[in-house]
Amino acid sequence: MDTELGLESSLWVGNKRYQAVLTGWYFNWTEVDKKNRDKKTISVPIAEVIGVEEGRVEIFPQKSVEDTDKGFTVFYVKRSSGGGSYGLLWRLGQTQFRCPSRVLRDQWMRHLRTAVRTHSPLRPHRLLVFINPFGGKKRGRKIYHSLVAPLFELAGISSHIIVTERADQARDHLLKKDLTSFEGVVCVGGDGMFSEPCPLHIGIIPAGSTDCVCFATVGVIDPVTSALHIIIGDSQPLDVCSVHHASALVRYSVSLVGYGFYGDVLAESEKHRWMGPLRYDYSGAMVYLSNRSYAGIVQYLPADPLLSSPRDNTRCLSGCSVCSRSTERLFPSSSDSSSLYSFHLSQFSDESEAEWMSVEGRFRCVSLTCMSSSCPRSPLGLSPSAHLADGTGDLILVWDTHPLSFLKFLHRHTSTQDQFDLPFVEVHRVKAVRFSLPSGEEYKGDKEKEDITRKVDEEEIQYECDSDTMSKNGSQQHLAERGQERERTNEQKRAMPFLCGLCCRKAPAVSVWNCDGEILPFTDILCRVHGQLVRLYARGIEDGAAIHSYRKENLKSEMTSSAQTF
Repeated sequence: MDTELGLESSLWVGNKRYQAVLTGWYFNWTEVDKKNRDKKTISVPIAEVIGVEEGRVEIFPQKSVEDTDKGFTVFYVKRSSGGGSYGLLWRLGQTQFRCPSRVLRDQWMRHLRTAVRTHSPLRPHRLLVFINPFGGKKRGRKIYHSLVAPLFELAGISSHIIVTERADQARDHLLKKDLTSFEGVVCVGGDGMFSEPCPLHIGIIPAGSTDCVCFATVGVIDPVTSALHIIIGDSQPLDVCSVHHASALVRYSVSLVGYGFYGDVLAESEKHRWMGPLRYDYSGAMVYLSNRSYAGIVQYLPADPLLSSPRDNTRCLSGCSVCSRSTERLFPSSSDSSSLYSFHLSQFSDESEAEWMSVEGRFRCVSLTCMSSSCPRSPLGLSPSAHLADGTGDLILVWDTHPLSFLKFLHRHTSTQDQFDLPFVEVHRVKAVRFSLPSGEEYKGDKEKEDITRKVDEEEIQYECDSDTMSKNGSQQHLAERGQERERTNEQKRAMPFLCGLCCRKAPAVSVWNCDGEILPFTDILCRVHGQLVRLYARGIEDGAAIHSYRKENLKSEMTSSAQTF
C-alpha cells in the first residue's frame, strides 16, 4: 500500500516472506510465517540508511553487482560491541530484498531514497580529504582507498583528495584556499592534522599513532565507524583551546596541552621516529627513569563549580545534558554566530583579573585537556569526567613527588581507579590557564631553549646536507661546540651517581609544551577554552543499553502508527 507518508508491502529475503513498512522515520521489516504470524522485526532509522542500490550488490572486498529484475539492496548502519572499547562499532549492514514485480521494486527504491533525502538534509555531498601518508604506521592511503572510499561512493559523496607532503600543509590549504564548494573536511591520519579551526564540519579517519580525538568522540578507533558517521552527517560540537605566547596566537588544541612529563615524552620520541608507535612506550620509560620535575607558576580562571565538576564521576556520552545546557549558555539568542571567535574573546575580556587563582612550585606535569583524552591504552583518559562541548577544560597539576608515587598516578590511567585521588594531584575545571617560569628560572629557560633550538638546527643540517657543503668555519665551530659539550657531559657523569647510562643526565631547567602531539618552542603561554568552536562528524560515545531501549520504544510507536495509517 502506497500513501503520502510511506509504503507497505510484502517482500522476500531469501526464501522468507517479510512485511515491510516505511513510515515516519523508520524502515521496518517483520518476518511472517505461513500462518501470517509476526516473528522477528528489524528496524532501521531512515537517518542511518547509507544507500539503496538496484539488484544484488556487494561492496567489500570489491564492488560487485548482480542485476536482478525484481531485487534491490538496502545498506544501513549496523552496531556491534567494540570489544575492549567503550563505544559501539559501526558496520555496513545490508539486506537484499526481492519484490513480486519490477514496478513495486522501483516504488520501494524511489520512496527509500526520497525518505533519506528528506530526513537527512545535513549529509555531505562533496568533501575535501587530506591524507597524511606518514602518520602512525603509514597506512593512511591504504585505509582510505580500501575502507573509506567505497563507502563514500556508495553514499554518493564526491571527494577531492590531497596527499600531504609536509607539516602544516593541510592548515595552510584551509587558510588560503576557497572552500565554498565543500561541505566538510576529512583528515586521514590521526590528531596531528587537527590544528586549525575550520568553518566546515570536520571528519577524522583514524590512521595515526594515538587517535585520541576519535576515541574520545566516538568511543572506538575504527575507520569504517568514523566514515559512517561522516556519511550520515552526524554533528558533534567541540571545545577548542587557543594557545598564545606574547599576546600572539600560536596554535589550537582539541585534546592535550601538556608540560613536563608529556612534553618530555614527545621531545624524546621525536628522536626515535624510526621506531613507529613503539617510540612512545620507549620514550615514556626513559623520561620516567629520568625522574624530572620543573618549577613553574600556574594561574587559572576557574569555571562555575555549580555547572559541573571534574570529580563528579559523570561521563560525556551522546546526548550529554551538560553539553546541551552549555549550548544555551554559550550562545544566547543575541549572539552573532558569524563572529564566533570575537564572541568568545569578548567573554574573556569581561572577566575580572581578581578571579584568577595562582599556584607556584615544582611539578611533574601540568596538563590542560578539553576532553577526556581517552585512548585504548587509557580507556577513561586523562580526565574521565571532562566534557566535549561545555566551554571548559580540566587543568591537572601533578606536584613533585616520589618516583613510585608518580608511577602509581601513571598506572591508574590504564585502569578504572581514580587518578585524582592522590595527595600530590589537583584537578580544576577552568576557562583559561597561564603558565610562566619563576624569577631566576627565566634566564635558565631562555638559555636552554636556545641550546635546544641550536642542537635541533644542527641535526637538521647534518641530516639534509653533505658534510662537504658546510663551510670550514662552520665545521670548526661545530667541532668546538661538540668538544665543549663532551666536557660538560663528562663532568656531569663524574658528579652524579651511576643509575642508568641512558637516563642519568643533568635535568633540564625547563620542559617543552606538547600541544596535540606538536612541540611548542615557548615556555610562557596563555590558554583559553572556546566553547563549541568547531563541529565534528560524530555524535559522542553511544551507550549501548540506552540505544537498545530507545529503539525498542520507537519501534512500538512506529508499528502502532503504521497500523493506524494503513
